[in-house]
Amino acid sequence: MVQLDKSDAGIKCAVAGTALHTPRCGEIEFLQDALIVIDQPGFIQSILTPTDSHYEQLKNDLKDDDKLLELSNNEYLLPGLIDLHIHAPQWPQMGKALHLPLYDWLHTCTFPLEAKYADVTFAEVVYRSLVDTLLSNGTTTAVYFGTIHLDATKLLADICVELGQRALVGRVSMDNEDQCPDYYRDLSAAKSIEDTREFIEYLRGQSSGAGIVLPAITPRFIPSCSDEALAGHGELAEEYDCHIQTHCSEDNWSHDYGVSRFGKTDTESLLEFGLLTDKTVLAHCNFINPRDMMTIRSAQTAIAHCPLSNFLFSNAVLPVRQLLDKGVKVGLGTDVSGGAHVSIYDSCCQAIVASRALQEGVNANLPPEDRGLADASINFKEAFWMATAGGGEALGFKVGRFSEGYCFDAMVIDAAATDSNLVIWRDMDSLEDVLQKIVYNARRPNVRTVWVQGDIVAGGIPRSNRQVPST
Repeated sequence: MVQLDKSDAGIKCAVAGTALHTPRCGEIEFLQDALIVIDQPGFIQSILTPTDSHYEQLKNDLKDDDKLLELSNNEYLLPGLIDLHIHAPQWPQMGKALHLPLYDWLHTCTFPLEAKYADVTFAEVVYRSLVDTLLSNGTTTAVYFGTIHLDATKLLADICVELGQRALVGRVSMDNEDQCPDYYRDLSAAKSIEDTREFIEYLRGQSSGAGIVLPAITPRFIPSCSDEALAGHGELAEEYDCHIQTHCSEDNWSHDYGVSRFGKTDTESLLEFGLLTDKTVLAHCNFINPRDMMTIRSAQTAIAHCPLSNFLFSNAVLPVRQLLDKGVKVGLGTDVSGGAHVSIYDSCCQAIVASRALQEGVNANLPPEDRGLADASINFKEAFWMATAGGGEALGFKVGRFSEGYCFDAMVIDAAATDSNLVIWRDMDSLEDVLQKIVYNARRPNVRTVWVQGDIVAGGIPRSNRQVPST
């Protein structure tokens, strides 16, 4: 352990107390009475315990220097949450029209709403509300679909930089005249590629957000894009070594459309177009087959599991346990607004329930042995890992766990918060019980303080003027 003292100008701050995280899938690590020291760039410099000889001296020095936050017995430090799939422009329709099939929902509700983002004044109001809400719920990393509108999507990225949220942001590409309405589509494949290029160049030229807000190439899904647009965006991904996000085999309609058009699955098509890389996030993937799974694993591509929207729009359950066992990278998403909740804690619970439904089956008219898929369930440890460290691995970011050299993206959960459903019984609840209760019961009232890259971005003291380095 490196010797540290208060004279080390490289220390930004430190947190002392009980920290809980899942550094590996299915495994909880308890850091009791830990002293987590954060350097000026916002990375974890050191994690000390009371057994370290200089623990008390450094703790006292940091307290004297007003650089220490000491947690109470009712507070727990957890990694920030990672949401791998959000439709930012759909925030105003959160919780609406969820009874409709996906195709009808897109054309009667969603596309008319997304078309409104030609008005950047409207976009600013919505996007500020969304980013602020997500940060207040502990979502420190967000992966956003924007709209086709270049200016509004630039604004979304600017707001993420200003408010301090780590994010991938994408200008949506959709130019297929057969599937996109006249009032909401790119003018041509060439224009779509040109606008995506401009967005990448714009965001990479923003020094104030370098490394914390990055561009993502975003062909909406196979039905919305022409062959030329898909191929052109694959070429952009190779040219810029850029992240990619898209939907993959979400429901019967979109999956069958891709098979009918190309004679192959979405996974196979995306691979051929150069859109399946180790920087790709595929939303949903409910209808992938075993061969697709192996293709996704070989490409080191990640899947954003959105369990509630899968129930509502896909009538299917992603076999998460099978994917994890095969070594496929999987994280969680809310799918705002296809999912009706904004908290990734809700996605954790829904992922657990979905996996249990898949394993046990739901049709009581069948005998138990015929209802479900064996060995399909996950537990709260695996769900929380997907929401944190697993999501970080999906993106290739050093976030989601407490380890030296990782970004300090974190939250304090206050179990004694007013109007809370989270109750900890000290004589009955172990630290493992505490984490399980947090996953199932902690929500916005419990999120006391949130950090991204070592800076407070929600709760606590006012945020500072940030200069964020590359991660």
